Amino acid sequence: MAFESKKLINNPNDVVTEFIEGLVETYPGLQYLDGFPEVKVVLRGDVSGPTYDKVAVISGGGSGHEPAHAGFVGDGMLTAAICGDVFASPPVASILAGIRAVTGPMGCLLIVKNYTGDRLNFGLAAEEAKSEGYKVEMVIVGDDCALPPPRGIAGRRGLAGTILVHKIAGAAAASGLPLSDVAAEARHACGVVGTMGVALSVCTLPGQPKSDRLGPGKMELGLGIHGEPGAVVADIQPVDLVVSHVLNRILSSETNYVPIKRGSRVVLMINGYAILGGTPVMELMIAAGKAVPILQLEHGVAVVRVYTGSFMTSLDMAGFSISIMKAEQAILQRLDAATKAPHWPVGVDGDHPPAKIPVPVPPSRSAKNDEVLSRPEQLNEQGRALEVAIEAAVSAVIQLKDSLNEWDSKVGDGDCGSTMARGATAIQQDLKKYYPLNDAAETINEIGSSIRRVMGGTSGILYDIFCKAAYARLKLNSQSDAAITPLQWADAFEGAISAVMLYGGAAAGYRTMLDALIPASTLLKQRLSGGDDPLDAFVKSADAAVAGAESTKQMEPQAGRSTYVSADMLTSVPDPGAMAAASWYRAAALALNHHNSKPPPPAPAP
Repeated sequence: MAFESKKLINNPNDVVTEFIEGLVETYPGLQYLDGFPEVKVVLRGDVSGPTYDKVAVISGGGSGHEPAHAGFVGDGMLTAAICGDVFASPPVASILAGIRAVTGPMGCLLIVKNYTGDRLNFGLAAEEAKSEGYKVEMVIVGDDCALPPPRGIAGRRGLAGTILVHKIAGAAAASGLPLSDVAAEARHACGVVGTMGVALSVCTLPGQPKSDRLGPGKMELGLGIHGEPGAVVADIQPVDLVVSHVLNRILSSETNYVPIKRGSRVVLMINGYAILGGTPVMELMIAAGKAVPILQLEHGVAVVRVYTGSFMTSLDMAGFSISIMKAEQAILQRLDAATKAPHWPVGVDGDHPPAKIPVPVPPSRSAKNDEVLSRPEQLNEQGRALEVAIEAAVSAVIQLKDSLNEWDSKVGDGDCGSTMARGATAIQQDLKKYYPLNDAAETINEIGSSIRRVMGGTSGILYDIFCKAAYARLKLNSQSDAAITPLQWADAFEGAISAVMLYGGAAAGYRTMLDALIPASTLLKQRLSGGDDPLDAFVKSADAAVAGAESTKQMEPQAGRSTYVSADMLTSVPDPGAMAAASWYRAAALALNHHNSKPPPPAPAP
């Protein structure tokens, strides 16, 4: 099924030339040849062919794999990159222009991915250049490990391992070696690197409809960088299993694609197939974090360098590839050598430690003795009531998780329910182990500690402030061995809301959780001061909380991410934070009302 693709471009035919223009504006050390649209060559701005006294290293191919190859032009890496149209090999005239522009007496090395069009066009350009008197050698990279050993002349496809070959050859050339030695190092690097990828979607060419060939819930192992079919289509699996399968294929003793055995040292590259959104950095880092121990523990190799990022992409295709290179000392020296190529990663040189042990979390200076944080063996009446209210409140929040996320996806970042449920679950677990329920003030303080431990974002800190302020007010106004009166609870509730307003900056009518809590607090204080039954007052104030949360549909937001959402969208969705607050408050009120309507449990036998 095809869908119209969305691209922030002008004319689809101009995407490559406009990309090059933006690239050289961004990086002062880069320049391009004035031959658009036929000649699309990015080169070092400080290199002139006739006077260049080192081997020029040139690569290229079809565009759509950015930052490859133009993003790796710079001192210590590529001298020039030849850009074809999207997924199309560059023409011979363009390649030849690049050779002429940067090649001096030392000659040039062409690094070419193993695709028929690239081999033929770069090969013909090399022969033309030789006939003009240039010294030229060509190295073909075929690092694909996804498919069985090929028959015939096609060979293995060139993938992200090509970037490591660029770096090794560029560093060798920068050291002043002659062309034959630079070519020899590049060829050796090609023989010790293997790559395999996995994709969740296929890519979309500019101006073409988007197609989800894989379908929902599917992934493709061994998909090529142009979207060409891979080894197998399978159901999406956890990343641990995917990484393990890919590494098994690369290091398979049956295909013997790379000469890596137990005891070897290796370089690991995790390459995202799309820079923006296709494969988030978070997912790439998760894959890297899983790959290292699998390599060390299951394959018995030492990982000495890890490169994670988007190096050779495939437009908007979601997925990643893994490259493994045997890490001989000479190779590590080339990889660690300095370069000004803008998209080569920084901060990864130096040996990777065998195991990284997390730094211990420093203890709080005000931390209590663990013996204090324990559930009483026997609960008094206040402790039982507090337990009932807390259990009901957190259960309500957990049950509302999906609705909160749905509302928040329309007016925020979509994680309100998940965040609130994470805090509620922590409270639920800690309630059974640590809360000193017979001491209400300390229990409220520990609820804040549970929230602080697991709830991120604004809501987490605001609820922590809420609990800390209520705790302070309760400690000030009550005795630890005496039951807290309803008015003291109401006063603590009011103080907690005031603290949230003070530090959060919101107020009534701002479309936040305060629009549920403020009406509840106001009515609760009024009812109690007027002599109403405390439970009736609690339940009626809960109704006010629900009404206040629902009223946020008509409010113009003045705090949080909702301020960026259109008014039309907001009128159909209540504020998720207000709905969450009303939910736990109402659940606590109803549970306490039900609890107090039941006869008390019998006293324990003497």
